[in-house]
Amino acid sequence: MTTARPPLPPFTRETAARKVQAAEDAWNTRDPHKVALAYSPHSQWRNRDTFLMGRAAIVEFLTAKWAREREYALRKELWAHDGNRIAVRFQYESRDVDGQWWRSYGNELWEFDEDGLMARREASVNDVPIDESDRRIRGPRPPEEREHGRGRSDAQ
Repeated sequence: MTTARPPLPPFTRETAARKVQAAEDAWNTRDPHKVALAYSPHSQWRNRDTFLMGRAAIVEFLTAKWAREREYALRKELWAHDGNRIAVRFQYESRDVDGQWWRSYGNELWEFDEDGLMARREASVNDVPIDESDRRIRGPRPPEEREHGRGRSDAQ
């Protein structure tokens, strides 16, 4: 039995923005099991050069990711939406085991099933080394920066 994850498609600008914020909030917990619940049991992923299928693979992937990417903090922005699809741009910062800070930029294409679970995720990501003094993202988005319907950001 599948539990619905509102908002459900077809998405409006407002419901797509809520879906994006919910994803950002979940990923910022760095809890692979919690994050995986937003995906359909047979969700298909492409993340960079890695291809995954199913929640167990997602949990395994995210567990390894957050072991490597320490102090991970993410921002997602709605780019576009249509029916059951959402396009997102994002950036996140993390440091590796050697202490090097990174800012990672990317785009995601999401496709949802009728229960509001993500059935497909395709992510392209580029990494840029940064100095700690250049960090812009420190932890989850504060309440004053949340705005339903946002589609623009200062992501650079």
